[in-house]
Parts: sequence; structure tokens; C-alpha cells
Amino acid sequence: MYKLSEKPVLTGNPFVEVQGVLRLTDNTFFPCAPVNSDYQQFKKDLAAGIELQDSTGAPITGEALTTFVQGLK
Repeated sequence: MYKLSEKPVLTGNPFVEVQGVLRLTDNTFFPCAPVNSDYQQFKKDLAAGIELQDSTGAPITGEALTTFVQGLK
């Protein structure tokens, strides 16, 4: 299960703001960056149907989830 972060985080060189994700099983936070292996696994897990929560903890479902997944890099 994953939860979207409330705020973007700084990452990279030079630093840029990116959206982040919290993996709830181990509280690992990672950026939504194509070169990040955790992000790649996140995309695979979403395709397999794992739950995604918004920053308030509410599940993202239906059309909102489909739109989110289609917008992933």
C-alpha cells in the first residue's frame, strides 16, 4: 500500500521539486522519478492493483486512480 506525499520533495542535482510517495509497509519515502527503483516498483504494484492513498489517507479509486496512473512517467 502506498500514500502520496502532501508536499513535493527536493531531489537530484541540481535540486528540483518532485512529488513523492510513502510505502506504508516499511515507511520508505521515495520521489516519483523514473530513475528511482522504488518508483519503478510502485508503478508495477499499481498496475497489479495495490491500494494507493491520497495525502489524507483516503483510497484513490476509479477514474481518479486511472487518471493518476496514466500520468505516470
